[in-house]
Amino acid sequence: MRKAKVQRKTNETDILVELNLDGSGRCDIATGIGFFDHMLNHLAFHGLLDLSLKAAGDLDVDAHHTIEDCALALGQAFDQALDNRSGISRVGSAFVPMDETLAQVVLDFSGRPYWIFLAEWNTPMLGSLPSEMIEHFFQSFAAAARATIHARVLYGNNDHHKAEALYKALGRAVRQAVQLDNRRGQAVPSTKGVL
Repeated sequence: MRKAKVQRKTNETDILVELNLDGSGRCDIATGIGFFDHMLNHLAFHGLLDLSLKAAGDLDVDAHHTIEDCALALGQAFDQALDNRSGISRVGSAFVPMDETLAQVVLDFSGRPYWIFLAEWNTPMLGSLPSEMIEHFFQSFAAAARATIHARVLYGNNDHHKAEALYKALGRAVRQAVQLDNRRGQAVPSTKGVL
């Protein structure tokens, strides 16, 4: 069973994540940040992940701690659910269009956290989500999931479309990367024999 349950509790946030990598896209998300919930729903739906994520954070300060800690807890859940990463495809990629926008995410559950993020925003806020926190989400998720992630918006004008295309692409890339490869069996997908 490729499932995980992670609770991250700090003086700033209290987050509970339950993740099933072999789900059907069912999700129950409540972070107190509407647009962020919307993005996480896209990640789960397009990744065919069953995801429950409940967060209580210091939103009276701002959204930073809540978004960062959600990304860290979600990344930890992926790391746990993948265990030693045996049998997975490991690498996934997706291009996703949304009207005038095209986004791409390529990821590798390599065990080596790294991220490249290339996107520009026209507005400082998307609802109650600071635009700058989208990159920080990808960075924090990559660190905790021990994944390399390259994400970029190739072009687009509407910031809502750009953000949504990125999260959909992340979901689809994750879906490819975590799928089990029947030809590999239980082998770890690395010439080193360990990730």
